[in-house]
Amino acid sequence: MAVIVWIVEGTWPACVDAARTHAPEGAGIVLLHVTGHEIPGAAHGAYAGLLGRGHPERDPGTRLEQLASVSAAQLLQQAADRLGRRCTRVERTGRIEREVVAAADGADLLILARDGDRSHLGPKSLGPAGRFVVDHAPCPVLLVWPETAPGLAGLPSPPSHR
Repeated sequence: MAVIVWIVEGTWPACVDAARTHAPEGAGIVLLHVTGHEIPGAAHGAYAGLLGRGHPERDPGTRLEQLASVSAAQLLQQAADRLGRRCTRVERTGRIEREVVAAADGADLLILARDGDRSHLGPKSLGPAGRFVVDHAPCPVLLVWPETAPGLAGLPSPPSHR
């Protein structure tokens, strides 16, 4: 069984705990972190457009890419430590939601956490990236709450039939 665990800042502990609970012993677990390319790309573009191309060593986009890679490696290490089982750590860069879907190709299970408004039950508890992944995942998805799920009091009233 191949299990992909999407590791995101702030919600990763719940995903790792779900993998520990639901992935059978011996499952191939992949901890996946995806870094978006938008911020370093904007920094590269701003530097090139405003300051020229004469000193590529001063390009702030390169430094942002390096910092993102170090941060991803640290986060993946923390997740692996919490998992406490053998796993593979994968770092990808690009359009986050598309990279997650691509990484899940051929997997038996994808575990992710809600990334939207988690104060209420309902569709808004998924942000744009999470919604895209849930809608396009090529495998079964285990969607977890990063903290205790809100109560049923927030459930909308049923429609009245006339």
